[in-house]
Amino acid sequence: MSSSSILATLAPAGPRRRAHRFGVLPGFGLSMGFTVFYLSLIVLVPLSTLFFKSATLDWQAFWATVTAPRVLASYRLTFGAALLAALVNLVFGLAVAWTLVRYEFRGKKIVDALVDLPFALPTAVAGISLTALYASNGWMGSWLEPLGIKVAYTPVGVVVALVFIGLPFVVRTVQPVLEDAERELEEAAASLGASRWQTFVKVLLPTIMPALLTGFALAFARAVGEYGSVVFIAGNMPMISEITPLLIITKLEQYDYAGAASIALVMLALAFVLLLVINLLQWWQARRAGSKAI
Repeated sequence: MSSSSILATLAPAGPRRRAHRFGVLPGFGLSMGFTVFYLSLIVLVPLSTLFFKSATLDWQAFWATVTAPRVLASYRLTFGAALLAALVNLVFGLAVAWTLVRYEFRGKKIVDALVDLPFALPTAVAGISLTALYASNGWMGSWLEPLGIKVAYTPVGVVVALVFIGLPFVVRTVQPVLEDAERELEEAAASLGASRWQTFVKVLLPTIMPALLTGFALAFARAVGEYGSVVFIAGNMPMISEITPLLIITKLEQYDYAGAASIALVMLALAFVLLLVINLLQWWQARRAGSKAI
């Protein structure tokens, strides 16, 4: 049976109904209402408690809490390490995705499954494993420390842990875009005399840039709030290797709920601003690519 006959069978008798402008599934108002309700219940209501709990402090107490030297040092480590780890994953995640898409080799399925391992592995297990690996008596640490490279119990260890948990976000975001990329464009560029670097920069990179920025944003957001895999390898030394999530836990253990909520509120605001900037860059890149295509 042809597609036209199938559509004729499914079409109702009598005058044709006007196609719904929102798609084949009806009920936009109900769907939108449920979406807003669900997001409010899961996201907005829990986050609003940060504002209410922080409001129990006056402005001077709030400012003193969120700008204490120990807190500022944790901000610098948390956001700096998250940004550095996301940049590392941006480069090497693209390389991993390229290898999985463009090449066939033995053990490809195993490598593809290993990419998802940080998703399934409990973060505490990852932290313990990385600490045992990079400690002074570990497999890697015993080779690195004689060279003057100390990873465990330093900010370097924080970056290593964040790279570990953030890699799948970049790979799984870029991989389907590379699979859908038209190789004919690369072949045409090569036939016109473009070098491999020119083909990558002028042809391939504009196509995958929105996916790269999305993977970068996901890896960065995941790294900012990471706790389990970092707390073991960081060493948790104040002013040196103490991350902000750990400082929030410390405040809660001291029953300083208002202080913990204030620090969490600042983290939320900073992360939201950075993610907004990344999303604006992604929108600008997609718009620029669309205007060039036209």
